[in-house]
Order: sequence, then C-alpha cells, then structure tokens
Amino acid sequence: MSHPLRSLGRSALAGLAEALSTGRVGVPLSRAALSPHVPPEQLPAVLAALTELVSDGMAPRHIARALLLLAEEREAGQRMSDRVQLVWSPPDLDAVDARDTAVVVQELFRRAQSSVLISTFALDERKKAEVLFGELATRMDEMPSLSVRVFANIHRKHLDATPAAVLVREFAARIRRQVWPGKRLPEVFYDPRSLDTDLQQRAVLHAKAVVVDGRFTLLTSANFTEAAQERNIEAGVLLDDPRLAARVTRQLDHFVQTQVLRRVPL
Repeated sequence: MSHPLRSLGRSALAGLAEALSTGRVGVPLSRAALSPHVPPEQLPAVLAALTELVSDGMAPRHIARALLLLAEEREAGQRMSDRVQLVWSPPDLDAVDARDTAVVVQELFRRAQSSVLISTFALDERKKAEVLFGELATRMDEMPSLSVRVFANIHRKHLDATPAAVLVREFAARIRRQVWPGKRLPEVFYDPRSLDTDLQQRAVLHAKAVVVDGRFTLLTSANFTEAAQERNIEAGVLLDDPRLAARVTRQLDHFVQTQVLRRVPL
C-alpha cells in the first residue's frame, strides 16, 4: 500500500512543507491545522502518517525537508510526463489519441539542425524511400553541418552462400541508387554477424529508433518502410529527454568503436 504522503499532489506537498518549516503548523499536529493544506478525503491518513513521524523523533523542519523532496520528485515526474508522447500506427485505428508514426518521423526530420541517427531493420526503395527520406535528404543537401547516420540490417537470404563482401557492396549500391534520394549520402553502418553463413552465429540489427539533435528520441517497433509507418500495427514512444538521447547515441557509438557495427563503404 502506498504511503499516505505519496498520495498528495505537488502543490499540497509544497504548501504543507512551507507551513511546517515556518511554524504555522506545529506539534502536536491537529486536523484543524492540516485542513488548509490537505484534501479532506486524505486528511485522516496524512495526519496519522505525520503523527507517526513525529513520534519517531522527526521535528517539523525535518518533515518539511522530506516533503519538499517529494514535491520536487513529483514536479520532475510531471515534467517528464509532458515530454513523453505515445506514437501509434496506423492512424485510422487509433483509439487512444496517439500520434501517427509517419507524421512524427517527418516532424523530427524537419526539426533537425545538427544530427539525425536512424536505426532500422528494413529499408524501402525507390518512390517509397523518397517519401520516407526525401525531406531529410533535402535538408542534408542544404545544410552541410547536418550529420545523418543510418544503422541498418543487411539481409542474407536463406541458403545464400554469396561472400559477405559482395553482399555489402550490393547493399552500398542499393543505398546509393534506390534508397537515398539526396546528393550527400549519410554514414551507414551494419552488423557483420547478419551475413554469417552459420545460422548458429547469425544475428541481425533489429533495433528501431530515431535520435535528433541529441534531444528527441523515438523508440518504435516500426521499420523505415511504407508498410510499417502507414499500415502495420506499430507502437512507439517519443521522448524529449537529452539524457536518454545521449545514452542511445553512446550505445551505438560504442558498437561502432568496438566494431560490433561496421561502416558500409559508400
């Protein structure tokens, strides 16, 4: 069961802390003294909880400090909830007022000023790829300082024994000719384990994420394909949190530095 003090809102916690620290509420505690600061339905439980703290030896100023910490935590939690958005596809099936994956992705691309990181398992080609990447490619061509990195899986078909180096070259040609619609190409990375001929050793790059300007992070089940962003049932979350963006970026940087992921020569 949650502690009664945790049931109070941020403003109630802050107001009660101020009253205790200034002496407007003192010991012995009473319903009358607490009633201006605590909702009536919560008053009995809060009074009992505070009385117990006093019995344990806490002075009003100590209780006030603890309440302020709870209020600060509540405020930080409220700010974080404002920075989190549910992202869902397809839009015509949305029943929870979520944002549409394709719309969110394009807004992130239009917002980008310094860096874009894309991680995906699958990539569309030709006209579908142009719809997905057209605006970002145009921004890259117009903004030389905009850095774009794409982490994508290179697929080896079942029982295909083509040398890995050949598959990487074919993938590079596909990026240049069929996927990326701009003149300036992004940096592209892949997991070499996806090309292992031994099925017991093979692994794929399956993470789907977008990080923009070290601030916005979209974590989603949707690939960079028209089907995933327009028709499939896909769920994700968009977070405005520089710390999370830095951690996602740092993890992928680590993969590159340790050669878990390798750059595709374009």
